[in-house]
Amino acid sequence: MKLNGRDLAAFLVRPDVRLRGILVHGADDSAVALKREALVRAVAGAAGEGEMRVVRLDPATLRADPAALQDALRARGFFPGPRAVVVADAGDGLAALMGDAIAGAQADDGVLIASAGLLPARSKLRKRFEDAPDAAAVALYADPPGRGEIEAALAAVSLAATPDAVQDLVERAGALDAGALPPLLAQLALYMRGAPAPLSLADIAACAPQTIDADLDAAVAAVAEGRVGAVGTEFGRLADQGVAATTLCIALGRHFRTLHAAAVAPEGAEAALGRARPPVFGPRRDAMLGQIRAWGVGRLERALSLITETDLALRSGGPLPDRALLERAALRIAMQRVGR
Repeated sequence: MKLNGRDLAAFLVRPDVRLRGILVHGADDSAVALKREALVRAVAGAAGEGEMRVVRLDPATLRADPAALQDALRARGFFPGPRAVVVADAGDGLAALMGDAIAGAQADDGVLIASAGLLPARSKLRKRFEDAPDAAAVALYADPPGRGEIEAALAAVSLAATPDAVQDLVERAGALDAGALPPLLAQLALYMRGAPAPLSLADIAACAPQTIDADLDAAVAAVAEGRVGAVGTEFGRLADQGVAATTLCIALGRHFRTLHAAAVAPEGAEAALGRARPPVFGPRRDAMLGQIRAWGVGRLERALSLITETDLALRSGGPLPDRALLERAALRIAMQRVGR
């Protein structure tokens, strides 16, 4: 049978004991490896004793000793419980061997978990898993996980979440690398252990990876929100980290251009921010909507004019120190927000 992403997420929460073999394939090697290992944990259990119930075979071993697959599936280990036999980087040359192994499997045999690159519909290996009544194949494509998959992933780590938090994770998943979401969910589960309330937007913001981009956002937000006292602190921190004044000016200009474009959009600011690239979501979107309402189109245009003048001055190589020039412009813009 074929499994889609939602089916796979459901299987990871509650494995179907009737399946004797599962094939996961896709073009993204890291995404395939993550799903393969998630399947191993779902079938055999977490690391530790669970790993003792896992046998890993490589294609070269199976080509040299075809009986090794049947032997591994039927073996009885020291640790009781469900077992998994894992074959990574499988190909069509193993289609007949794996098909026969699944066909002859008994209820108490191990479960075959195979992975491969993206296989075409005519692939012999793919058809063996799709056509077998007690096996399944799932293709992983570049599409980010949907809401159903995120909800299933949250359930897998026993996390309850507010609707806004789920949507925030859906939008983050579209911007993250394939391997970045599972560690974030694991960190959130640890952070929320014992918490009486469900996962919220604030909890996600507290655990989301912090990079230099996050520091840039904090400095730009201080300007856009008119927090005059924080401008020098935030810009000084970035300068001490070696961030160039031109980099800061570019980030400031990008933010204010996004605000201006959303402010003049005929479909409304919220819809415009939803179409922005990179995506704007969660608490940052709410903050930017508040900034748009506070600034208005006229003052945003004056701020953009000052940012452009500053950018040109920074690139001209004039006698003024870059840091002082930028901080002066940032303070003038922040003071416009508070009406000074």
